[in-house]
Amino acid sequence: MKNQHLIALDLDGTLLTDDKQINPETKKVVLNAIDNGHVVCIATGRPHRASINFYNELGLETPMVNFNGALIHHPKNRNWDALHSPLSIRTAHKIIHKCHELGVRNILAEVKDTVYLDQYDAEIMEIFHTNDDNPVNVGNLQSNLQDDPTSLLIHPEEEKIKILREELDTHAELIEHRKWGAPWHVIEIVRAGMNKAVGLQKIAHYYHIPQDRIIAFGDEDNDFEMIEYAGIGVAMGNAIPELKNMADYIADTNEQNGIGEFLTDYLKLNRKAM
Repeated sequence: MKNQHLIALDLDGTLLTDDKQINPETKKVVLNAIDNGHVVCIATGRPHRASINFYNELGLETPMVNFNGALIHHPKNRNWDALHSPLSIRTAHKIIHKCHELGVRNILAEVKDTVYLDQYDAEIMEIFHTNDDNPVNVGNLQSNLQDDPTSLLIHPEEEKIKILREELDTHAELIEHRKWGAPWHVIEIVRAGMNKAVGLQKIAHYYHIPQDRIIAFGDEDNDFEMIEYAGIGVAMGNAIPELKNMADYIADTNEQNGIGEFLTDYLKLNRKAM
């Protein structure tokens, strides 16, 4: 398809409304774009287990970017050349030790979809989609975590975020760290060099889609590289100011079908077909 685009969708604050659903109008447009030959993929900081339901809801058959690029895989094709780039266990244990010294609320480590939680917390377990199919291993991470983790998630008190991020900056050659938006003041850590643009580049190459025909939507600081890399970088109306400043376009908010309206206009999709 001569005019085929790759459309990359962040989940929280972008594809998903504030109540973590896909707006029905947005869904119609995304499905229409797929019917018109465009390629749609999900690029999220979430793990696979917390993304796959939305992937299936859209009927996607494309690779997916999880953990901000630390895991790039194809949920429906095990022969696809997946890329898993975890942190070293040595670096992880250094960070966990420092977090214990600072007295953070909790630390969660993930090895793909295997979850390790430093201290029991029912609310965190629900938020991170741990259940009977994805059980969580609770207990001291210094002893329980034995494998290189895909990511670390630190939940500090709000007043400790600044000092924690300053400490993490001392490991800048080894890690990337990002902060979640309110109300969850979570610091997310992956291996240095990992970001959504890495995944987007790999997927675009797979489909032979040039950079100038990549459309990426995002709202937070973990979308910086992806929005900058895409030929058409789109910040949501609810995005942080820094992302809006670097984006090529600003769409309406995640609550107002921002993705759907932008794609309909930019790709000249037939509104009657929806």
